[in-house]
Amino acid sequence: MDMLTSKDVAEAQLTEWRKLAQGLHARYLIADFGTGARFIAAVGEEGDAIGHYPRVSLGHGYVDLKLVSADAIYRDDEGTEHVVEWVTQQDVDLARRISDIAADHNLKADPASVSVVELGLDTTQSATIAPVWAALLTGNADSQGHGSPSDEIRDATGRVPNLWFGDADQGGAPGQRFHVEVYVAPEVAEQRIAAAVSAGGTVVDDSDAPSLTVLADQDGNKGVLCVAHPPANTA
Repeated sequence: MDMLTSKDVAEAQLTEWRKLAQGLHARYLIADFGTGARFIAAVGEEGDAIGHYPRVSLGHGYVDLKLVSADAIYRDDEGTEHVVEWVTQQDVDLARRISDIAADHNLKADPASVSVVELGLDTTQSATIAPVWAALLTGNADSQGHGSPSDEIRDATGRVPNLWFGDADQGGAPGQRFHVEVYVAPEVAEQRIAAAVSAGGTVVDDSDAPSLTVLADQDGNKGVLCVAHPPANTA
């Protein structure tokens, strides 16, 4: 299936889900472990019926779910097709069904609490250094370029954050090369920025806000707060 844009996902009006980085994310609140296990079992049955499944994490008081397709089609500017990990229509359809299952189990969604962290590394030679980071982060050479047309490192099991490579200034002075990207739901972005500033941080660049806001700590180390389009009926 073709990959969907963030705008496509927003127009799908998945009020309990948020598009963060490559996938759709949801959190449902549970009273106890058994409630969560029964919910996950019901979601699993739905996945069995269509042959597509979410990634699930069960914790104290919550169930987190991520939906992403491993075989989404991306077309570059020349029209060349690439198979990537991204949201497709099957993820949107399953997200709707999971929301219905949650309602059947009397579970409440907490979409503002979902979050994703990725790592960025600026370099002029990603193809050269990527194998080192693939080995160090995942122990698997296949994680280089997994689900991406670039050299990005993605662990298929989701154990570690993704590591993507940005362009470094070849002639510039050495500076910070690693940075953190934090993806949050749009309704908490302003509060998250305000909290960082209150703690002593500064806003370095908000020219692409609200999608991207670059912040720095007192030592000048930078992080990027990222948000996607909210669902159309919550904008």
